[in-house]
Amino acid sequence: SGSGKTTLLRTVAGFIAPTAGTVRIGDAVVASPGRSVEPERRGLGMVFQQHAVWPHWNVGRNIEYPLRRAGVGRTERRRRVAEALDLVGLPGAERRNPATLSGGQRQRVAIARAIVARPRVLLLDEALSALDEPLRDRLRLELRALTRELGLTVVHVTHDRSEALALADRVVVVDGGRVQQVGTPAELLDAPASAFVAEFVSDAAILRGSLDAAGFRADGHALVLDAARIDGAASVAVGAASGAAGAA
Repeated sequence: SGSGKTTLLRTVAGFIAPTAGTVRIGDAVVASPGRSVEPERRGLGMVFQQHAVWPHWNVGRNIEYPLRRAGVGRTERRRRVAEALDLVGLPGAERRNPATLSGGQRQRVAIARAIVARPRVLLLDEALSALDEPLRDRLRLELRALTRELGLTVVHVTHDRSEALALADRVVVVDGGRVQQVGTPAELLDAPASAFVAEFVSDAAILRGSLDAAGFRADGHALVLDAARIDGAASVAVGAASGAAGAA
C-alpha cells in the first residue's frame, strides 16, 4: 500500500498527467511533456476495485455504454454485448437489474463493459480484491483464461502477491514509487534482485554474510552457491517456494 501502483496505472489511463517522462501504448505516445491524449482516446478498458456498475441501468445498457459513446449502431451493440456476456460467463443477462446480481456477477459485468469496445490494453485496479476468497480465486482463473483467449494485454495492479504470480507473464515489483524488479514469476522467486523483493514475494528468510570463491558464509557456516559474482558482503534469501536464491 502506498507504493505508487495505482498512481502509475492512472497515469497510463490518462487520469493523472506525468511530471516527467513519456507514456507509450504500443508505438503511440499518449503522454509526454506538454502533450496528453485524452483517456477516452487511448483505447483502454479499465476495471476498478468497486464494481462501478450503474444501478439505474440494466446489465445490457451498462455494458453497451462505451459502444454508445463510440457511435456504434444498435444491431452491432447488441451483438457485441451478447458476445461480451458469453465471454464472462453471463449469457442472456442483458435485461437483469444489477441489484439482483452477486458481487462476483457485478464484477463480471464491469469486466464485460471494459472489453466490449475491444481495447488495446485492459487496466485492472485491484479488480478482484473486494471479493471473498473462493470467488476471487475462481475469477482469477477465469480472467487469466479470458485474456489469453482474447490475446489482450493486461496491466493488473494488486497488492496480493499470489494473485500477481498466478496471473502475470511478467511482474513489476514497486516500492516507494520506484521499480525494484521486473521479471517472470519464476525469476522473482529464483533470483530476487534485492532482499526486499525476496521478503515481499516469498516471505524469504534473509541470511547475511560474505561470499567468496569457496561459497557463502554466515555465522561460521558455509553454503555452496553457483554465483557469478564473488568476494564481498552478500545476502542469501531462503524461501519455501524456491529453496535458496542469491540476492547480492
